[in-house]
Amino acid sequence: MTAHAIDSTNEVPASTTGFAPLSARRIYVMGGIILILVGLILGDVFAALILHPNAGRIGERLLAASSNVASGDRSGVVANFRDIGRALENRGTKVDSHVHIIDFGYLALLLALLQPWVAFGERQKKRLAILFLSGAALLPVGVFLIYYVGLNHSPLPSIGWASIAADFGGLLVIGACAAQLWGLVRGIRLPASATIAGRQDKFLHDRSLASRMLLAGGTLLILAGFLQGAAYAALDLYRQEDQETSILLSLVDKSAAQQSAEEIVGQYNMLQADKAVKIAAHAHAINFGVLAILLALVQPYVFLSERWRRRWAILLLTGSAVLPVFVLMELHWGLVAGGIADAGGLLVAVALCGMFYGIVRYSGALDKNLDNAVEVG
Repeated sequence: MTAHAIDSTNEVPASTTGFAPLSARRIYVMGGIILILVGLILGDVFAALILHPNAGRIGERLLAASSNVASGDRSGVVANFRDIGRALENRGTKVDSHVHIIDFGYLALLLALLQPWVAFGERQKKRLAILFLSGAALLPVGVFLIYYVGLNHSPLPSIGWASIAADFGGLLVIGACAAQLWGLVRGIRLPASATIAGRQDKFLHDRSLASRMLLAGGTLLILAGFLQGAAYAALDLYRQEDQETSILLSLVDKSAAQQSAEEIVGQYNMLQADKAVKIAAHAHAINFGVLAILLALVQPYVFLSERWRRRWAILLLTGSAVLPVFVLMELHWGLVAGGIADAGGLLVAVALCGMFYGIVRYSGALDKNLDNAVEVG
């Protein structure tokens, strides 16, 4: 039986160097996809419930602070800018949680790819996988809670319990990655015969249509993200920085202002929105491109028919293109573009769920074929 003619009813034990049900590699892949899914959902909820309301509150506080400056109310200025700081902290912790949890998902998929070259026993690899995923979950949860927990009951004067938990999660991730690096160094020093399973790795040698589609689509997404980012840096970045300084100076200098405070705050809000959508489109295009490339390497272990793997690949690439394009259009089309962008994110999430289901169903048949091929060789 070849690797392309697997019968899902033929359950065989997987090799310990492959994709066994409780292998380190499978833990990394499944954990990575779950992290990415959670990060995508968190990002959609954050955009709908926090990002836009926060922007409105910041504008209101700036307007109030401008009135306080005009009336000479120093305490009012301080109070309003304190509220602005809280709103920025709320937004910042949510963005950091969203970004960290998705990036840790990408890193988990990358670590899955490297497992054949990590010169540890399977038990040690599994422990490191659990350690990594524990830290990858703890850090974004801790960052998310910073805004809500603050310094309450903290043993330190300037660092709260949530920050301590986040730092500890980061330490776990660093420790797991450092151990993986040491295992890679040891693996490089092994004789070539000891790494034959790695050289025959289906993660690297799959040439199915779904895998090629994801590789090509991911590369195009990354290229598009880089080009859009380069255009933003060349045409908008420094101009927007100058505009931001000018607007804020106009807001506090009434003798220089030729517009009402409401108009100035409106200009500031539009400037921030323009910056946000262009940076978000740039980041999402590149991130989805990286995701597509990593998932291309996982395709041999998505235990579905080739037709369904192609469908999930098309769905993921479609959503990955729709989301950044319509994020860019939000300033022109408003909520309509935002809704379409969210639909693109939903397509990516659905495709990930479909691939995750295929990975859960994987029976180990490819690893059995690989073991037989190695024995014959």
